[in-house]
Amino acid sequence: MGLGRALLFRSFNMFLVLFATLFITVILLGSTFDKLQKEAIRNQVIDEVNQGTLKFENSGERLSYINNQIQLRSKISGLDQDSLNPSKLIHRVISVMTFDLGKSHFFTTDYGSSNVRDIIFEKVPKTLLLFTTATICAFVIGIFLGTYVAGKEGSWWDKSNSIFAIFSNSFPSWWIAMLMIIIFAFALHIFPARATPLSSPSDPTYVLDLLYHMALPLITLIIVSFGGVAYIVRYFLINILNEDFIHAKRTMGISRRKILYSHALRNAGPPIATAVGLALAASFGGAIILEAVFDWPGMGKLYYDAIGQFDVPIIIGLTFITTVIFLVTIFITDISYTLLDPRVKGN
Repeated sequence: MGLGRALLFRSFNMFLVLFATLFITVILLGSTFDKLQKEAIRNQVIDEVNQGTLKFENSGERLSYINNQIQLRSKISGLDQDSLNPSKLIHRVISVMTFDLGKSHFFTTDYGSSNVRDIIFEKVPKTLLLFTTATICAFVIGIFLGTYVAGKEGSWWDKSNSIFAIFSNSFPSWWIAMLMIIIFAFALHIFPARATPLSSPSDPTYVLDLLYHMALPLITLIIVSFGGVAYIVRYFLINILNEDFIHAKRTMGISRRKILYSHALRNAGPPIATAVGLALAASFGGAIILEAVFDWPGMGKLYYDAIGQFDVPIIIGLTFITTVIFLVTIFITDISYTLLDPRVKGN
């Protein structure tokens, strides 16, 4: 399969996965979403009546007007149809995929907008900043450490790295996060306990304040991640170091350091790149708990709060954005593997 056909095939698969995910989400939350929309329409009509611009002869006429307006606007919005109506479900999924996400019932942006699209897009850069930075740092450290211990198989360094990888991946990330808060925020007073910046986004020092508050969750994510990365890199490299072409390099008199960092690491590039992509995609799944623990103002914290308030438009919108980010990351990983591995490229 050529590269062009592979891109087209993977893009089509991404669209099917995205559509199926949203379709299932809309089915599960559709009836609740309809009830919330009807309640929002009712409140809107009552607010308009209470403004006093409309005059009624008696309370019965006022109530009749309110009920008629609710029915009319509900019909225009399609709320008179069953929530599981196929055409309604497909229309709602298409609306979400075109970023027509509606309005939130409980949340607003820093600038007062209740539009779900604006709220989510305000949070996305902060989540990407934290988790992408943490993933890159963890993999840089993990690649160099894993390469180093692979060249010292069976040594104290190698055993220590394996033990640390087991421990760092055994404990829940939220438990380590709470431990880091206790040590560095409450005991040592180095970092703040809450990662939400105290300054306003319009403040010139907001970026520096944001980076300072990001330090503790960033360090925590790196600590819980780099040990596992180093162990994976070590595993791939040790397998490659036992290959015949590596033994041939040694008989040619090439230094062990050059073999390790130039030849072995280069051949381990495709699986390592795949591991980077999968870890980056998976890291967004853990964003909900970690951002909630640190009170980091990103998508995960918004997701956590939206579930608590049962703000359905926010939940559906975040499900859509999170799925898109996950699929795009996997797509880039697939393409990177295709470009890095000549055996795949040639198929």
